[in-house]
Amino acid sequence: MAAISSFSEGDLLCPQCTEVYCFPVLLQCGHNVCRVCLHKYWEWKGCRECPVCCAVSVLGRPPINLELKIAADKYQVQRTNRNTDVCFLHNEKLKIFCQNDEEPICLVCQTSKQHKVHECCPVQEAAQQKKEEISIALLSLKKKLRMLNNTKEHWEETKTYIQTQTSMNEKAIKEEFEKLHLFLQEEEKSRLKLLKLEREIKIQVMCEKLENIKRQMKTLSSTISDVEAALTAKDLPFLQDYKQTKKRAKCNIQEAECIRDILINSAKHLQSLKFEIWKKMANIVKYVPITLDPNTAQSNLKLSEELTCVQYSTKQWQPDNPERCTSRVCVLGATGFTSGKHSWTVDVGQGKDWYIGVAQESIKRKSTVFLNPTEGFWVIGLCNGDSYWAQSSPRTKLTLKQKLERVTVELDCDKGKVSFINADDLTTMYTFKDKFTEKIFPYFSPGLCEEGRNSSPLTICPLTITVDVK
Repeated sequence: MAAISSFSEGDLLCPQCTEVYCFPVLLQCGHNVCRVCLHKYWEWKGCRECPVCCAVSVLGRPPINLELKIAADKYQVQRTNRNTDVCFLHNEKLKIFCQNDEEPICLVCQTSKQHKVHECCPVQEAAQQKKEEISIALLSLKKKLRMLNNTKEHWEETKTYIQTQTSMNEKAIKEEFEKLHLFLQEEEKSRLKLLKLEREIKIQVMCEKLENIKRQMKTLSSTISDVEAALTAKDLPFLQDYKQTKKRAKCNIQEAECIRDILINSAKHLQSLKFEIWKKMANIVKYVPITLDPNTAQSNLKLSEELTCVQYSTKQWQPDNPERCTSRVCVLGATGFTSGKHSWTVDVGQGKDWYIGVAQESIKRKSTVFLNPTEGFWVIGLCNGDSYWAQSSPRTKLTLKQKLERVTVELDCDKGKVSFINADDLTTMYTFKDKFTEKIFPYFSPGLCEEGRNSSPLTICPLTITVDVK
């Protein structure tokens, strides 16, 4: 205890690491530093300066301060084994709490140099105050734990949904490739059938030609045999049969004809084979300028036809990811635009309520907003099945001669224009003019489901596919 009494608690702390000394060494300037701390400081500094006063030490190894080391070691032992109610320095009851150092001290410590200017209060009062402080912190920790638990559950559901999405996409991909495989198989069968038909026809022609030439050969062989026999006869019989033999020797056998175009027309079957099949595939494939993004779709929406058709349906669980629209029954296009001209045509079906147009990327997707340019929407729609409106601010009623069936949306990002055109008579119904400062996405909101009936879908119309060769 005597060794410790000659040092205050502050004297036992290293000025470099602020921990209780471990092998303190004494520098020439009189300051003590942990040996490990000193060497690290010197390596970092690049010279032998004192960490406290920057005085340069001469060459040589600084000696260990044995008295200070013994005091520090005893302090460590006593701090570990001390009575928690008694000050290990002065053996007095811990009745005061130092607010600055945030530790209980005794009355002697309060009057010491270390705590004399510190703010102190009774232990009971400090305990009450600190317990309230810790209780508030505990509530915050519990709130964070609940948030983490909710996030964990949400992420686990999202993980499961990702697997479900993968299975659904895998099934859709396989179905589409099955259609392509079936088309190619049918095309292969058709082309092989034509090849076999040509082979059978030309084989039949060759068989008939061969039969004919065989008959001619047989006739000619018989004539040759008769003429040879006549030549071996005696003079008188030969001359008696001369006219007949001469007639036979002049047997009119036609020369073998030159058969043209009898070989398989390989050029017809193989010429630009892949290209010709590719052209025919235009009849079974569709191309649309935009597709829908299922990760933005409200949970009551069902997407189909290779993500080109949307309609209201039975609610399905979907993760509430940041991109998903939950405040409105809508879905965005998969591709956004920041420049250039873009257009697409929508078949609005027979729904009584729908909205189509464009929306900016930063729209509020989780809270209710108005469908107007101020909130980042440039759309038109049908309300209650009898009136068409442009959702301007204030909204504008559209006067139309007949019910809309197909609407073309034309977006000009550079000029800040969104035009809505009746695709049947090509009349412009309304044009928004604004300044776009961020990415713009196509916007679709189909009507709700009527009782006992499926909702009418909104369908993006495919473009006509043409194959040009240059």
